[in-house]
Amino acid sequence: MKKKILLQSCCAPCSTAVIERLVDEYDITILYYNPNIYPEEEYLKRKNEELKYIKIFNGKNPENQIKFLDCDYESERFYEKTKGFENEREGGARCAICFRLRLEKTVTLAKQNGFDIFGTTLTVSPHKNAEVINGIGLELQKEYGVEFLVSNFKKQNGYKRSVELAKENELYRQNYCGCEFALRVQMAEAPESLNKKY
Repeated sequence: MKKKILLQSCCAPCSTAVIERLVDEYDITILYYNPNIYPEEEYLKRKNEELKYIKIFNGKNPENQIKFLDCDYESERFYEKTKGFENEREGGARCAICFRLRLEKTVTLAKQNGFDIFGTTLTVSPHKNAEVINGIGLELQKEYGVEFLVSNFKKQNGYKRSVELAKENELYRQNYCGCEFALRVQMAEAPESLNKKY
């Protein structure tokens, strides 16, 4: 019997390689909880791409169906938690607050709904600090009594694989992390980077 995992996903491209890596071992439910994403249109676009990929994956893998758990947008929660950290650089204290916000929602829902374990796709990104994310996850494991899946999915070409799978499945890849504050800095300091894929 596979363990039931509630896997918080930041976006469809990041989830591709993670699902591929975990599906034989876990019964996966993707949680789309990303109150940091700005604006709401972008949030909905990324959510719809996640749903699109799950449908594609499930169509090819009838024996390993991925389930989906949605959440309200809750952008006000992100702004409330990050108040005073608006000018932090990407990768700094504001990001750690954002990781905790998303992982705490994940572990809460995991506990409420009888999941064995919780995790996140965030560590597949080269822009995300796996050590910080895992540290938060392990703190929440202790606090809530639900096992956390320690990961660094970018290792063993995880990020490269996610790019390949995104291309293969014609998934939208965003050109910024997600939050309004990081986007403002990017637009001011490196507007040409908005032509690249994140």
